Amino acid sequence: MPGGRLSQQERQQIALGLADSLPYAEIARRLDRPTSTVTREVMRNGGPTGYRADLAHHATERRAHRRKPAPSGGAEAARRPDGRDAQAVVDYEEAFTTVLMASGLNKMAARVLTNLFLTDSGSLTASELAQRLQVSPASISKAITFLESQSLVRRERDERRRDRYVVDDELFYQATIASARANDHLVALARQGVALLGAHTPAAARLENIARFLDFISESITRAAEQAREVLRSRPSTATSDVPPGHSDQAAIRS
Repeated sequence: MPGGRLSQQERQQIALGLADSLPYAEIARRLDRPTSTVTREVMRNGGPTGYRADLAHHATERRAHRRKPAPSGGAEAARRPDGRDAQAVVDYEEAFTTVLMASGLNKMAARVLTNLFLTDSGSLTASELAQRLQVSPASISKAITFLESQSLVRRERDERRRDRYVVDDELFYQATIASARANDHLVALARQGVALLGAHTPAAARLENIARFLDFISESITRAAEQAREVLRSRPSTATSDVPPGHSDQAAIRS
């Protein structure tokens, strides 16, 4: 896949594609770039409605100038205490955050969730998050409140009576179930409209179809989540370590 920074001309093509309401994948295809590159570019520079090619290009140049040169000492200097490549981890965090933002999270909630997911312990305190992200405690509190409301994080007290914010395997299951059940209110409201408008009217028929569709989707998601729950509880084994990414879990679900 083509690498390197986006040119100003490519950014102008992205802006034109957004103006024409093209999906990211189509814009990327026209540029011969990965879809993730276009998604990240748009989400970090105003989103699909606020993206401006010239502003995005200047912002990228400013970020490049602000970056400190790599310390001397070879590859070892670019590694973290845990042995991971520091720049690779930063790039991955940015990509992960961009994907979460594309799924609907605001930037701060996405950054908080990314840090929690990529921490080996799966938990951090508010002060640890603020230090990692270089933001105020108030910003962390607001993001955590939203993530808790969506069942994406949970709160625990540690031995020092500090609140710790946790992500674990079970939260993915709970969030999926909560998302499926969120349709129940709309189903009930649609069927209320059926009774109000008269069962034999076109408007009532439309509302009933919506209710039936959402009922089916919710039941399907719930059933699939229950079946796949064991995948979240399992741990990688040597038997599946050589399977290409994305294939082992699918095989486990089918079995």
